[in-house]
Amino acid sequence: MLLALGMACSVPAVAGSPTIQQVTTDEQKSALKTANSNTALAPELRLSEADMSWWRDAKLGVFVHWGLYAIPAVGEWHMFNDKVPAAEYAKLAQRFAPKRYDPAHWAAIARGAGARYIVLTARHHDGFALWDSPGSFGRFDAMHSAARRDLVKPFVEAARHQGLRVGLYYSPLDWRFPAYFHIREMPENAAAFRKQTYDQVRELTTRYGRIDILWYDGGWLAHQGTDADAAWFWRPEILNAEVRRHQPKVVINPRSGWQGDFDTEEGAGPIAGPIRRKPWEKTFSLNQKAWGYTREQQLMPLDRLKRLFVDAVIRNGNLHVNVGPDPDGVVPEGQERLLHAFGAWNKRYGESLFGTRPGPLQPVDGSYGTTHRGRTVYLHVLSWPQETLAIPALPGRVLRATNMVDGEKIALQQSQGEVRIRAPRARDSVDTVLKLELEAPGGGTGR
Repeated sequence: MLLALGMACSVPAVAGSPTIQQVTTDEQKSALKTANSNTALAPELRLSEADMSWWRDAKLGVFVHWGLYAIPAVGEWHMFNDKVPAAEYAKLAQRFAPKRYDPAHWAAIARGAGARYIVLTARHHDGFALWDSPGSFGRFDAMHSAARRDLVKPFVEAARHQGLRVGLYYSPLDWRFPAYFHIREMPENAAAFRKQTYDQVRELTTRYGRIDILWYDGGWLAHQGTDADAAWFWRPEILNAEVRRHQPKVVINPRSGWQGDFDTEEGAGPIAGPIRRKPWEKTFSLNQKAWGYTREQQLMPLDRLKRLFVDAVIRNGNLHVNVGPDPDGVVPEGQERLLHAFGAWNKRYGESLFGTRPGPLQPVDGSYGTTHRGRTVYLHVLSWPQETLAIPALPGRVLRATNMVDGEKIALQQSQGEVRIRAPRARDSVDTVLKLELEAPGGGTGR
């Protein structure tokens, strides 16, 4: 009976299934579920500041959305959006035989962009697992597809070889289960639904050595409310306590309904406001049509990518940029080129971003923000309103000011309440970074 309910019934065909709120994009659909004010808090599961330091230093990660949905090439929500019955969708597995799957190249692309971590969608909302998963309902996994092999293991190994931290994405959501839309009315199917999540998360956290990031998605039920609203069903404090037993130092996001070690903000909308107290991550797809592969690509402009990175970092955030490989496992050429160009820019200005902390000044939207490391403050100027920029006084006297664009020494005037900086001759099109070396307490140089 469970097999019939879970495999032969398409979610959209279930009578009385709620329809998703009418919004424009899949990103907007997902953004509806990210408010986690009522999460299962379980503070004992949070990592310490010391254990989070590598993630906060990393600043940049690459996301990889890849699965069966690459074959129809219309995005990762194809099964739901196009009302494909589960049995029909399952046939894609016998066409999933990626001939050019090369996770070493994925890792090299990420490293070249300046990323310090890479996260793979081990299982998305369609329920297809990219590994050999006995816990998969109906063995809907890579081992029983035309691929006939575990695709997660070589990804993990390739990322480690490149010196990248390893992340795995897992979605508890599975459109094959009608209980997803009728969680209280179908207790047997719901029990199988939850069991699959616990079994598969256990597989992912025990088979591949150290996992650095566990990136949940899809904890919400019936596409309504937030992930936190479904905590009563998933019992994320129990699920993540087990994760901690297997992976004590793994960094976990909040989308299982637990508060998580960092916050997430999904979509490529502008970033504004003050420095955020809790570490957070801005995540979006380079292809603005979808996260998964689409034949037509609508790439984000390079300058917008740079600006989002700066705006995130000066507010205590990381950037997590997504690529969507094609059915053979190839990252589209345009996405690879974009990351290559981004990497060249990061190589030039990375000192002011990677391994820093936000502040000491609060950012001014559209104008400037700061990062710091030791006694060095990096002033990120996004626009020069006049020939002279006035900022509040810094924690110490500025001994030297250098334009990172061309090495020019910058003239400035310092008073008790502010620092006035003359606009440099050379400016970056997005972020003109001035390196300010401050006097240490007691009059030393801080070196």
